[in-house]
Amino acid sequence: MSTAVSDAAVPDAAELALPKQRGYWGTVGYRLRYDYVTLFFLALLALIILSAVFAPLLAPFDPYQESIIRRLKPPGYMDRYILGTDELGRDMLSRLLYGGRITLTMGIMPVVVATLVGGSLGVLAGYAGGVVNMIIMRVVDVFYAFPSVLLAVAISGAMGGGAVNGMIALALVFIPPLCRVAETATTQVRNLDFVDAARATGAPMRLVLWHHVLGNVLGPVLIYASSLISVAIILASGLSFLGLGVKPPDPDWGLMLNALRQSIYVNPLVAAMPGIAILITSISMNLVSDGLRSAMDVRS
Repeated sequence: MSTAVSDAAVPDAAELALPKQRGYWGTVGYRLRYDYVTLFFLALLALIILSAVFAPLLAPFDPYQESIIRRLKPPGYMDRYILGTDELGRDMLSRLLYGGRITLTMGIMPVVVATLVGGSLGVLAGYAGGVVNMIIMRVVDVFYAFPSVLLAVAISGAMGGGAVNGMIALALVFIPPLCRVAETATTQVRNLDFVDAARATGAPMRLVLWHHVLGNVLGPVLIYASSLISVAIILASGLSFLGLGVKPPDPDWGLMLNALRQSIYVNPLVAAMPGIAILITSISMNLVSDGLRSAMDVRS
């Protein structure tokens, strides 16, 4: 008897050869683990974000301290100013670190707000259909008549500029495309068998949306939202460059680029640093978003 039990408890070779079954998010994590390009730029993006968060600890000087005698010094000046100084003698490294906090905030917060508002409206329009869908989507279509850059400039300019008004303008610009993505994904899901079965059991609308619809819509919306962060960073920097975003003397990469553009013939390397920071951050965010989209595509 004991021998029979022990033999049954030992798995045979065929069972050991079976591959380990992973869930959806386990498969996504497995794919990302071997996507070295995405992991590299994810680490670079994490480094940029952490350097901005801990700017008060990492900055060697006060980013607002001016000095006429140290204007536009090259990188390595006096072995203390690692990245040189700007047009007012302020330390460039400190300005870039503190500027990253404002630029990243203006790039991330509008996308977060637009994802919550636009995603909710899109799910509601896609699930309800009919008159509700028509009203919401026709209002969204009005915003599509204007280019996003011009719309952001117009809204921010009408509100008087500033960092907060710039973020509000960018959030309003990003709500329509996110609403469209959420509405399209919800429309594809709402008539599937498991959603019909949940409705047939008498489950209330909020539970059907939360447990059955949202899980299938969240992936496409988050992927698209992550791709908008790089666009938001560029647009936010553009607003500051035009004087419609962050106001002096607060450090912001777009504002710094505007202030240093007249110094490009005197010290081109220092003048280009804010632009290089914007470029590296945007490229890193784009490549991370592409890697995330590939990992979450279960059909590939």
